[in-house]
Amino acid sequence: MVSDGIDRLGFLIHDVQRLMRKRFETRASGLGLSSAQWRLMVRVAKEEGVTQARLAELLEIEPISVSRLVDRMEEGGWIERRADAADRRVRMIFPTAKASAAYAEVKSLAGEVYEESLVGVSPEDRRVLIRALDAMAQNLAEGDT
Repeated sequence: MVSDGIDRLGFLIHDVQRLMRKRFETRASGLGLSSAQWRLMVRVAKEEGVTQARLAELLEIEPISVSRLVDRMEEGGWIERRADAADRRVRMIFPTAKASAAYAEVKSLAGEVYEESLVGVSPEDRRVLIRALDAMAQNLAEGDT
């Protein structure tokens, strides 16, 4: 049987993600944030006013872990909690100016890592890769609500 490499697809996706994350974490270590903290910070920057429950879903971690992480980040001046006007029991999370400034740096670092990972990949192959991964994500997300 001739293989087109599809049998390695899951391993390749996992390995690329792991190596990119490792490279990024090395570069971002100077920001003074743990991996979990910068992941949370990016989510909060992208979705200002997100609830802790939603953050737990997005980060795929337990709500109690998110609560502890939010506590540490609030103490560090990265985020702030605000009560929801409609439901005072709900705590919404917002980035501080400190987090917004760091987010710009994080985006820049991520762009550098992406470019390093794509050295030797033509612009057309990059577009094909993104389209293929988008299609795979949509295929797997269907019915996953």
